[in-house]
Amino acid sequence: MNYNKNLVACALAACLAPAAHAQIELGSGFSVTGFIDMTYFNIDVDGAESTERSIGVDQFETDLLFEGSNGISAQVDIEYGGTSGTPETFVEQAFITKSFTDKLSLKAGRFLSYTGWETEEPTGLYQFSGTGYAPFFYGWYQQGVSATYDFGAVQLMGSVINSAFDPTDYNSDAEIELGVGISPGESFTAKLFYIEEEEDTYSNLWASYKIGNVTLAAELVDRDLEFGADGDGYLAMFNWSKGIVGFTVRYAGFEIDDPLDPIENESLTLSPSFKIGDKLLIVTEYRMDEFDVGGIDNNTAVVEALFMF
Repeated sequence: MNYNKNLVACALAACLAPAAHAQIELGSGFSVTGFIDMTYFNIDVDGAESTERSIGVDQFETDLLFEGSNGISAQVDIEYGGTSGTPETFVEQAFITKSFTDKLSLKAGRFLSYTGWETEEPTGLYQFSGTGYAPFFYGWYQQGVSATYDFGAVQLMGSVINSAFDPTDYNSDAEIELGVGISPGESFTAKLFYIEEEEDTYSNLWASYKIGNVTLAAELVDRDLEFGADGDGYLAMFNWSKGIVGFTVRYAGFEIDDPLDPIENESLTLSPSFKIGDKLLIVTEYRMDEFDVGGIDNNTAVVEALFMF
């Protein structure tokens, strides 16, 4: 999976099984895909009155895909959204890819980090919410150059970027992100990632196993910062899917050892989902968050409508 937006997302199978976006062909070598994400949720905060949010559009995204000759292609993702503040329209990704062989490819531009089991987009999640620890441990959108080599059972990934976490940082020295994946069969996948940003280091290990209608996944994350605020986290996920229905259970936790702003959180997420037709996915979620440090315990109920094209 990967917090990167991955077009091998959970599309309409979201909580059922990862599947690719359907692409609409607009012309020779030009296609478009995307999604509309709408939600309604209610938050019950301990010691406070419940707060409700009416249904609204969280994101609308259009991905433009261009296929050229000699193994050259390009992708531009345009997003409208933002769950805090005023929604805006912006270019999320824009990169050019050169495929030298079916195993080796190179891309340059603005793209999403490889790191993380959970994806950046709702189309790649098995439930509505992320764990909450991604901003502390996963890389984000980046500017630079990245290469991948697929040996079959083993995959290698590497990027040289201006920053692993801030695509608008043009003044920093070159940073690195490295990854290795193993997939000895169709059922099992494991990936290990390492980021070095100045004197700070981040590591991420996840594995998934699919057997029949069940998908199991686990992840460990860790960071070691030069000036403190170290941290670690984990998740364990169970997903069952059959036909048009799916059900996900996820347990996650993380700790940030920041002297100024420490956080210690555990959460349990229960998420049934079902498909309506071949383009609309309805995801429901009930999540219980417990903060030992840095927050107030709360329970959240969500209904999400995810339309993909």
